[in-house]
Amino acid sequence: MCGIVGIVARNAVNQSIYDALTVLQHRGQDAAGIVTCDGDRLSLRKDNGLVKDVFRTRHMRDLTGNMGLGHVRYPTAGSSNSEEAQPFYVNSPYGITLAHNGNLTNAEALKSELYQSGLRHMNTDSDSEVLLNILADELLRLGKQRVDHDDLFDAVARLHRRCRGAYAVVAMITGFGILAFRDPHGIRPIVFGVREDEAGPEAMVASESVALSALGFDLVRDLEPGEALVIDKEGRLFTRQCAVKPALNPCIFEHVYFARPDSLIDGISVYHARLAMGEKLAAKIMRLRPQHDIDVVIPVPDSSRYAALALAQELGVPYREGLIKNRYIGRTFIMPDQPKRKKSVRQKLNPIEMEFRGKNVLLVDDSVVRGTTSEQIIQMARDAGAAKVYFASAAPPVRFPNVYGIDMATRGELVAHGRDEDEVGAAIGADWMVFQDLSDLIDAVGEHRAEIERFDDSCFSGMYVTEDVDEAYFQHIEELRSEVAKSERRARKGEVMFLNNR
Repeated sequence: MCGIVGIVARNAVNQSIYDALTVLQHRGQDAAGIVTCDGDRLSLRKDNGLVKDVFRTRHMRDLTGNMGLGHVRYPTAGSSNSEEAQPFYVNSPYGITLAHNGNLTNAEALKSELYQSGLRHMNTDSDSEVLLNILADELLRLGKQRVDHDDLFDAVARLHRRCRGAYAVVAMITGFGILAFRDPHGIRPIVFGVREDEAGPEAMVASESVALSALGFDLVRDLEPGEALVIDKEGRLFTRQCAVKPALNPCIFEHVYFARPDSLIDGISVYHARLAMGEKLAAKIMRLRPQHDIDVVIPVPDSSRYAALALAQELGVPYREGLIKNRYIGRTFIMPDQPKRKKSVRQKLNPIEMEFRGKNVLLVDDSVVRGTTSEQIIQMARDAGAAKVYFASAAPPVRFPNVYGIDMATRGELVAHGRDEDEVGAAIGADWMVFQDLSDLIDAVGEHRAEIERFDDSCFSGMYVTEDVDEAYFQHIEELRSEVAKSERRARKGEVMFLNNR
């Protein structure tokens, strides 16, 4: 999962892109990058780390120009190499830079195809670099000295026919403008907005609407599945549907965990969706345990807070903030490896003992993935004196990998894979475990958006909307994502660094 932004303005965009990336920091804490265009000259700065650490005053001074892109990265295959920080750049044709959120499911085949047909070499293992080269390949086939918006739309249409998977993309054509597009299933989010400057119109593209509002842009709408948007250097907007059979299948996990609650995604308020998740979960608890003995509802901060609040209100049980979060520790789900996740849980959360001591506590989290964090939090509650610890998940059991841009672990590392709900509860040490039903989650999120044909809920259901995910692909991502594979990559990287420094 990543955050992307693109801006065409009347004045320098470096500070605006920086500000937008800080708003989108929750979408990726591994690396950050900004590229700007000043006439025909590009300036690029990217590195591992948070936005505030990657960009210093000297870097910002160098990022000149009224047009640019930004990216915050979360490693979808567990790699945290600085070489894979975005935006990526290719010089031919025209000088193209690109930032991408999502994951191509046919990246390996495309990489081979690019080399065989155009002798294009990939310098990283990132599918985003593959996507950039596919776009460059399609534009090169035009054989034109200059392109217009219709040429870009034609290239995106051909790209859609070659690429499979999830992709929300913002690209910059040097000296021309910005191109944004969304995959034909609309899996990953992308929105655009405008504002008026005294000198003329300005436009912005971003992963979430909150980035637009934070910078004073008015939200126009989400890009539709398969649709492309061109913003030329004068700030004029052009759109075209570039897919043959687009269908809106957005990722439902955005609403469960990733997106900020003050965002709108495909017209749906993330905040209201999470409130509805809590209401649905409370109704299930009343069906299963109408005579429950829950004394207090405590959220696992932050993304479960609104579901927990609504749940407590429906049950008529006190809601308390019993776990205090250290806001200088990153989100444990998107830590690049399991040792860091384990270590950070105790650093991140600290209990208020009076809210636990002698009480039957219902802890509410947004989801349970590996179970490591949940197990530690439950033990934390017991150590604080809880009589009983119940655990509720605002999402259904995560039993399958996400292949569309979320590094959600392999099947064997998912605590719910091959286990029923009671077995998951026992594995994490809860006295009782309750999960949201998938049908209730879909109703909670999609209640007011009839045009969503179906959500991508593959990590819960095992049904993949692109219909190209098979056992061979599972084996491939397990080679990339397993903790053993990540440890081996870190060891190899350490050996290379040792040899280089001898």
